[in-house]
Amino acid sequence: QVQPVESGGGLVQAGGSMRLSCVASGRTFRTTTMGWFRQAPGKEREFVAAISWGGGRIWYADSVKGRFTISRDNAKNTVYLQMNSLKPEDTATYYCARYYSGSYYDRSSYNDWGQGTQVTVSS
Repeated sequence: QVQPVESGGGLVQAGGSMRLSCVASGRTFRTTTMGWFRQAPGKEREFVAAISWGGGRIWYADSVKGRFTISRDNAKNTVYLQMNSLKPEDTATYYCARYYSGSYYDRSSYNDWGQGTQVTVSS
């Protein structure tokens, strides 16, 4: 499998919006649950959201529920993370990864990590 490639990060003011994209090549993309994680400086990488292969099952971290929306377009091999009402505490490097097995909320359940895209929210 080729590593996923994230894009769409940047600098935004608090209260603003941003959409991240993750392109993941490979024939198995359409049958694979995909997840978004984030890591702030000095902190561990934490779960943000995940979406099943068909989009019928979605999981969110409590910290982003109601503000972030994960979606996917299997025809484009792409997973999206729409982030609204951004807060300074959302500042982090955001990564997408393929789910392998185990808990959807656990980073050890994922492999094939991308290089990440930086999101900075100014106050």
